[in-house]
Amino acid sequence: MDLMNSPQSTSKFSEHHVLDAKPSILLEKLPCMPALLGKLAFKQTTFQISDSLPALSAEQQLVIDPRHLAAFRSICGFKLGTQVPATYLQTLSMPLVLNIMSNQHFPIRALGKMHLGNKVSVLESFDIRQPVTLTASIGDSLLTSRGLEWNMDFSAKVDNQLVWSGVSTYLFDCETGMSRREKPKLMRGDNPQEWLVPNGTGRRYGRISGDCNPIHLSSFTAKLFGFKSAIAHGMWSKSRCIAALEDQLPETGYSVDVVFHRPLYLPSTVKFYTRQLETGQYFSLFNRMGEKAYLSGLISEI
Repeated sequence: MDLMNSPQSTSKFSEHHVLDAKPSILLEKLPCMPALLGKLAFKQTTFQISDSLPALSAEQQLVIDPRHLAAFRSICGFKLGTQVPATYLQTLSMPLVLNIMSNQHFPIRALGKMHLGNKVSVLESFDIRQPVTLTASIGDSLLTSRGLEWNMDFSAKVDNQLVWSGVSTYLFDCETGMSRREKPKLMRGDNPQEWLVPNGTGRRYGRISGDCNPIHLSSFTAKLFGFKSAIAHGMWSKSRCIAALEDQLPETGYSVDVVFHRPLYLPSTVKFYTRQLETGQYFSLFNRMGEKAYLSGLISEI
């Protein structure tokens, strides 16, 4: 059953050309999720290191379904309630992301690629009964020693007022000839909590989020993309950490910035650390021995 209620939008497809730029394409009517995933499965990479990514964007207006919101809060460890978590609108943007990635102008096969980081900003509160206009668009990109790091930018508006924004950074691994950067030493924090992350977490979160990337679903499908077993969604891990700090968060006016350091294989036992810094609330997620970091993040006022 589809838990997300989204009004039907008028189909609109347009291209407009800007000097020395790729065509900008606006997609408003979204095909069904199975169709999108099917297109992604057979998509081929045509990206060359000298290429720039096309200026693709997708937009949709929807109304939040309280049942879907409750299911998201439950899978991510939030308490019972109706407040919209900082990462929830990012989850509702997943059909837009898949639409952009499956578009003929997008030159990278995205299935199996790594999510490097995510930042969300909670700007204003709003009545969840009001229509929300979500937009996703290709953002900046950067060549590094690991390959092409590229951004997907997000925004949410209610009554034409910006209430939320986000940016996710992904990796297309390719040879660039650039020198490797030294990795910063990571803090752990204080008073760790220990959590068990069950084997089916990827499938359960995938059903809620619409992100059914095979690397999250089973060991068999994950091994097809070079992983030893299924891995947790980075956005689930981030949301679980935010849920653990739920009582300390303001209603609005804050951002949560996270870097993903390595895959979280399922099942796993993890340790969650926190530490108050001058710049905000720092948190991190490590393996049970406290030796390998899965993510680190900072909650700060805007």
